[in-house]
Amino acid sequence: MKQSLYGLLIVLFLALPPVANLMESVMIIHMHMQMPLLIFTGFLMARIFQLQFPHFFEKWNGNGIPGIMLFVIIVFYWTLPRSMDEALTTEGMEVFKFISLPLLAGIPLRDSWKKLKPFWKNIVFYFFIILFFGMGWLYIDSPLQLCNNYLIIEQITLGWGFITTTICMVIYLLYIAFIDPTKYE
Repeated sequence: MKQSLYGLLIVLFLALPPVANLMESVMIIHMHMQMPLLIFTGFLMARIFQLQFPHFFEKWNGNGIPGIMLFVIIVFYWTLPRSMDEALTTEGMEVFKFISLPLLAGIPLRDSWKKLKPFWKNIVFYFFIILFFGMGWLYIDSPLQLCNNYLIIEQITLGWGFITTTICMVIYLLYIAFIDPTKYE
C-alpha cells in the first residue's frame, strides 16, 4: 500500500508545472527521464489496483500477453516525435501523457511481467532493442528537425540516448544468455 501512495505522490510531483516544465525543457530528459518515471509510478501504484480488482486482472490479463501488448503500444506511441511534440503544445496531450504512461503502461507492465514466459520476455526485449535502435538512428541521422519544440542538437543527443539504451539492453540479454540468474536468487 505504501508503494501505491509513493507512486501517486511522485506523479503529483512530476505534474507540478515547474517540475514538468523543467523536465520537458530538455528533450532527452523529457523522453528518457520523465516518461520512464511516469511508467515507474504506475508500476508502484499497480499493487493497489491488483488488490482492488483481482478478477479483472485474472480475466483480462491471465497470461500477461494483453497487458504487455498494451504497455508496448503506449510506449511505442510516446517514442514518436509527433506525440512528444504535441504533449508540449496541446494541454489535452499533456494530460493524456500523465494518465496513459502510469495507468496504461506502468500498471500493465507490473501485472504482466511475472506472468510472462521467458520467451515473451525476450520478445519484448528484442522489440525494444529494434525500436530504440531505429528511433536512435532516426533522431541522429534525420537532416530535419523532427520536433518543433527542440533544437536539432537535442534531437541528436536523444538519438544517442536511444542507442546507449539499446547497447545496454543487448549487454543484458548477453548476460542472461551466459549466466543462469536463478542460481543467484
